Amino acid sequence: MNVKALSLAACAALAFVATPAFSHHSFSMFDIEKSVTLKGTVREYEWTNPHSWLRVMVADEKSGRQLQWAFEMSSPARQIQLGMTKDSVHPGDVVTVTFHPMKDGTRGGQFVQAILANGQPVVRGERGQPPPGEN
Repeated sequence: MNVKALSLAACAALAFVATPAFSHHSFSMFDIEKSVTLKGTVREYEWTNPHSWLRVMVADEKSGRQLQWAFEMSSPARQIQLGMTKDSVHPGDVVTVTFHPMKDGTRGGQFVQAILANGQPVVRGERGQPPPGEN
């Protein structure tokens, strides 16, 4: 095999391996300089790829109406590494969620952590944080 063909094959292999990295979205929609904490009731927990979602109903401070907040989480594989399972939270669970809010003010954000009503941490989502029970 000549050098030109080998170089072309190597470039093609590198491009193929790097392709999944291009498919991931930006996190620029989250204000990572701010953290907000809300208490509410789990409406839904989607244990799915590429990102899981935690949807929580939170009482509006002004009207008292229940409003849905949606928190983007990491993948199930990463959540397992952080100590979470698909059964860590259930609809009806009362949770206190900390998150980085959406820059545009919509109800939601990037999940940071959740704590159940009994004080048990569900999971921490920030990089560099140990799984619950290991700090």
